[in-house]
Amino acid sequence: MKQRSLWRRIVDFPLVSMVIGVLVILIGLTVAGAIAKFAIPGKAAGPVNYLTGFYLVAMPILVLLYVFVIAKLGRHPRNDLRDPKAVQRGVAGLAAGGLLFSVVVAVAAALGVYRIVGPGDTSGMVAALLGSALFPALSEEMLFRGVLFRWLEEFGGSWLALFLTSAFFGASHLLNPNASSIAAIGIAVEAGVMLGAAYMLTRSLWLPMGIHAAWNFTQGEIYDIPVSGMPVHGVVDARLCCNPLLTGNGFGLEASLIAMVIATLFGLWLLWLAIRRGELKRPMWMQG
Repeated sequence: MKQRSLWRRIVDFPLVSMVIGVLVILIGLTVAGAIAKFAIPGKAAGPVNYLTGFYLVAMPILVLLYVFVIAKLGRHPRNDLRDPKAVQRGVAGLAAGGLLFSVVVAVAAALGVYRIVGPGDTSGMVAALLGSALFPALSEEMLFRGVLFRWLEEFGGSWLALFLTSAFFGASHLLNPNASSIAAIGIAVEAGVMLGAAYMLTRSLWLPMGIHAAWNFTQGEIYDIPVSGMPVHGVVDARLCCNPLLTGNGFGLEASLIAMVIATLFGLWLLWLAIRRGELKRPMWMQG
């Protein structure tokens, strides 16, 4: 086997590859923002139009950068978007995410903290599909699972990767409206574990992206519940009331004890499946 050069060994070190991957994603988002700004002229460049344009530009840019740059990094280059079961896993993720949040809403309704008061507003459904479901699912899973989890796991093993990416994922929501430490912990425990385990189980981004997209879309555009603190308009007009531990206290049901219990149990089940399949990786210093 040909000896790799010093610079290549440095670039391929897991934590270095991880930093490069993060920088590539940030550059892609910056370029997409600049393109969207200059592509939408004058009076048309309102916040909604700009964001829609940004999402439409950013998603293909991120995919191209992932395939042609990020997937080629590291000691063991791998494209987590190239999956012969991509459709199957994507559809399974969509079904799981939608069903999970529907169960959360059903429990909330049974406890009297969620109620529908009338019909909703579907006029902004397409923009919401892009902004609250597709773009977050693609960009956040690419960053947190496709870059951070992948190389943290290669460096420090699966448990370190799952713990740190879950913590980072929860902390990344602290700047959202109505965010709190409880909301961040909830996102870390329920979503971080669930999405990290989905990635471990399949070694593909399609299952976590499907879960993420459907979770966001179902809570916001179907059940009219704030998505990570962001106001939405669903197909129904609904209200959350009373006990903040059961409503998420303005952040949405995903910060509630209801979602924490249901989603965490599902995540732990996925993690158990991944461990049974032999997908628990040891730190690099413990490998032969």
